[in-house]
Amino acid sequence: MSPDLSSRLAFGTYEEALRMVGAKSEPRTASTAVSAARIQLFASMVRDADPAYWDGEFARRRWGGLLAPPALLIGWLIALPWEPGGGAPGSSIALRVPLPGTTFINASNDVEFLEPIVEGDLLTVVDELVSVSPEKRTRLGAGHFVETLETYSRRDQTVVAESRNTLFRFTPGASD
Repeated sequence: MSPDLSSRLAFGTYEEALRMVGAKSEPRTASTAVSAARIQLFASMVRDADPAYWDGEFARRRWGGLLAPPALLIGWLIALPWEPGGGAPGSSIALRVPLPGTTFINASNDVEFLEPIVEGDLLTVVDELVSVSPEKRTRLGAGHFVETLETYSRRDQTVVAESRNTLFRFTPGASD
């Protein structure tokens, strides 16, 4: 059973949501650096023998360390569920957009990698609300498309990736 996300969503009107367009989140930094263990765990789960993930010597010569698989990008910034003395993990700006709708589904995602991400990198992300559509009616129900841009950077402020994501925020069964 999936957790009830509605308790973490901001609710409001389309007009309130439009006023947020252009807003950026505070930077969120990963709890841990990109690690060889997580790179290799992922590569083993998908049975990817690419030497960029397994051969440390080869990867150091080519990229400066084992290369992080592209599919792990958002995984590096997922907050740990608990940390000693830690506070509540930050949430995506998409959850804080005040709109009607009790749930969402991912509609599209487009990621551009500008620099290699390698073991030892500590990533930071900043979310920006790019746009909110007027109400649209779909087979899922009536709702709004919410587009965000996540900008990932290293400690030295080098931008390594940009991810454009579009969510559809709606209330299931509320199609009329």
